[in-house]
Amino acid sequence: MTPEEILRVEQDIVLTLKNIYDPEIPVNIYDLGLIYEIDYTPDKTVNIRMTLTAPNCPMADMLVEDVHRQVAKVNGVEQVNVLLTFDPVWDKSMMSEEALLELNLL
Repeated sequence: MTPEEILRVEQDIVLTLKNIYDPEIPVNIYDLGLIYEIDYTPDKTVNIRMTLTAPNCPMADMLVEDVHRQVAKVNGVEQVNVLLTFDPVWDKSMMSEEALLELNLL
């Protein structure tokens, strides 16, 4: 793949993540700061390291599965690995400015 193709796939992955919402907060998981790392490899594998707003989130399995399922649909992606971590622990400082505005926290 060319660098331009890789960049396009990475951008499509981010756009996809911006369309996945935490069921308890009306903000997408990307702007919430739940996505810590996206690594797209030349073999068309995406490794996503993410967290949740709380370790005991009752929607954890559903959210991780939704990330896996939606990112797998991106053109140029053949395999998706989602690693759930709580290090570092999420806090509101990880939210984008857009998310803070949407939640009236700015």
